[in-house]
Amino acid sequence: MAKSKPKTKKAPRKKFKMPNFKLSSQQKLVLGSFLVISGLLICIAFISHLFTGKIDQSALSEFASRHVKTKNWLSKFGAWLSDLFIQRGFGISSFIFSGLVFLSGVFVLMNLSISKLRKHWFWGIFIIIWISILFGFFGDKNDVLGGTIGFEVNSYLQDYIGKTGTVLLLIFGLITYLAIRFKVTFESIINVFKSAKKDISDELSSNAENQVVPLNNNLTEEAEAIKEAYKGSLDETESKEEVEEKVAVTTLKPEVASTSFEVKVTEEESEEDDPSLEIKVEEVKEELSETDNLANKLVEDFGQFDPTLELGKFQFPTLDLLKKYDAEGIKINQAELEENKNRIVDTLNNYKIGIASIKATIGPTVTLYEIVPEAGIRISKIKNLEDDIALSLSALGIRIIAPIPGKGTIGIEVPNKDSTIVSMRSVIASKKFQTTDMQLPIALGKTISNETFVVDLAKMPHMLMAGATGQGKSVGLNAVLTSLLYKKHPAEVKFVLVDPKKVELTLFNKIERHYLAKLPDSEEAIITDNNKVINTLNSLCIEMDNRYELLKNAMCRNIAEYNEKFKSRKLNPNDGHQFLPYIVLVVDEFADLIMTAGKEVETPIARLAQLARAIGIHLIIATQRPSVNVITGIIKANFPARIAFRVTSKIDSRTILDGSGADQLIGRGDMLYTQGNDLIRVQCAFVDTPEVERITEFIGSQKAYPDAYLLPEYVGEEDGTSLDIDISDRDKLFKDAAVVIVTAQQGSASLLQRKLKLGYNRAGRIIDQLEAAGIVGPFEGSKARQVLITDLIALDAHLENEI
Repeated sequence: MAKSKPKTKKAPRKKFKMPNFKLSSQQKLVLGSFLVISGLLICIAFISHLFTGKIDQSALSEFASRHVKTKNWLSKFGAWLSDLFIQRGFGISSFIFSGLVFLSGVFVLMNLSISKLRKHWFWGIFIIIWISILFGFFGDKNDVLGGTIGFEVNSYLQDYIGKTGTVLLLIFGLITYLAIRFKVTFESIINVFKSAKKDISDELSSNAENQVVPLNNNLTEEAEAIKEAYKGSLDETESKEEVEEKVAVTTLKPEVASTSFEVKVTEEESEEDDPSLEIKVEEVKEELSETDNLANKLVEDFGQFDPTLELGKFQFPTLDLLKKYDAEGIKINQAELEENKNRIVDTLNNYKIGIASIKATIGPTVTLYEIVPEAGIRISKIKNLEDDIALSLSALGIRIIAPIPGKGTIGIEVPNKDSTIVSMRSVIASKKFQTTDMQLPIALGKTISNETFVVDLAKMPHMLMAGATGQGKSVGLNAVLTSLLYKKHPAEVKFVLVDPKKVELTLFNKIERHYLAKLPDSEEAIITDNNKVINTLNSLCIEMDNRYELLKNAMCRNIAEYNEKFKSRKLNPNDGHQFLPYIVLVVDEFADLIMTAGKEVETPIARLAQLARAIGIHLIIATQRPSVNVITGIIKANFPARIAFRVTSKIDSRTILDGSGADQLIGRGDMLYTQGNDLIRVQCAFVDTPEVERITEFIGSQKAYPDAYLLPEYVGEEDGTSLDIDISDRDKLFKDAAVVIVTAQQGSASLLQRKLKLGYNRAGRIIDQLEAAGIVGPFEGSKARQVLITDLIALDAHLENEI
């Protein structure tokens, strides 16, 4: 048999590519200038036509002849163009065309959204046609007002629906335009008529009665209150007389506007279901408008409230305070790259795995080799060769990503023999960090593609950090705090630092009166005592509840809206409103707190993690033991952003990341970051202790607040017995109980229950009152309380002294 000829492969058809209409900057300049000038020329020609149109009519028939002269300001072209658009077209509404052409040029020059320009053209053409038909209703065929098109369309409509129908159709077109274009509603039209009617009636009544509103002492008191409330934002250059004059003018308006007025209800209005409802709505609208007017007047006089004004001369740390390393740039070792590539290819070939292509991305400490396997190769087969590839490369910490999300390749991360230090200075000085508009930007380090990695703590909203001892957790916390110090003013962010190890965060003591927050009775702002941690966490819960109350009263959903409203002076400080800084809670060793306090720490932490996002309280928790009894399910559920440094086992990696990978890191700041989606490998920026010292000294040497930011006072259960100190609120059997206690010299509630035949709750309250009166000592667990009065004579003297 004859052999069949091999089939020749057909050449693949070339796909049709759409031409690229994207203009360069130079082309946009030329096109934009052309459209702007064209719009101006068209407008000039149209204006000239209003004066010279009739004269130029005879010359249009000989348009091609050069000897014919026209009176239009743009000569024959202007005469022809204006005759085409105005006389034979849409009449004087054609002027809108020149405006649309001019506007198109502005949009091209300023690189604005084309979708908005399309909207302008659509509604512009709509109103051109409507005006042309409207004027065509009153004109003739060659009238300048409506043009030929307006007249012909009008005649066509009148032939079918008559003049009345044409008028109603024009009214419907106007209503459609106003409703869709300017969002006009029937209620807004009614409110316009009502407000106009009310203004006329008020003016007539004021002229008739000729009343003068007296200025009473309340005006002076209100002016003083406003001066006190906003004294922090007054310009220092203004004199006292100018300030008082501004406040007097500002306060006068609401006083006059708040005078009572009568609302007359007609017979038709009284037939409605609830006429008082409409009156109440009008009153509320008036109050809101008065508040807005007062706020606008205050902003106009004093400017927006500036929370940084108290420390207006505060200087942010400079880059010179951070160390610059000599070998910061990435060194490309071509021989190492080629050697690793060949070893990866050979290892995969040994297992009969072919590779279509391979490329390398060099990072500070790790190089990513991206491979595309040949068709028919299973990904799991390559994933199972992780240890074999590590053996062939003789490298620590080989990590295979199969596949890389969004790329369609398989990644093999191989540590570099000579790693590069990522300095804090390089990430702080990067353009990405300097130009960011994030609320709480954090520069963590650099990714495997050598890009600065910046995240927003306000969007996380909380961060969980874990890793074995000496793998970079404390350096990571210092990097977080340093990023915020370089970006946020002391008035905008406060830190609550918890350091059970007592040595890691003590460097930040120097900025206590600038950036730190503490309890009112606490001597040191950095908390090292585990017992004080519980009070601080509960105090933060109180702060959270107080802030939510302020947001509710201000009708705001989050701290950003609230602060913006306060800056615009729409919230009165006399009502308890104030500028709210962000609060960042940093816990350096969470496992130690769980071991010593347990549920007393976990409960407020979980509550803050669940609720505190909207009011600007964010948590950063670090631990070296990511076990399930430390990082519980409640905590993990509320900490979507997690950072894992190197851990010792896959179990720890799954606990912190819900997957493996952290056990394959190489240490020394090598970390994995996730925010509920893909893992990102980052080399953490290195900030040394001397650098932190220089930064804190630079900030601490400047003018500071009188004290640290004070958190709300929290009274624990052991301190709760000193509440009933009012003598009038004491129990009727208080004196009898005191006699029983002093006689028996035993301060216990059970004794009072037996002797006075009381219930446990009443006996407990009397014991608390006795402690408040200084008769018995504080609670001492299972022991009876100490009796501080020795005999009945001393008791009588003690009670007489109280009265």
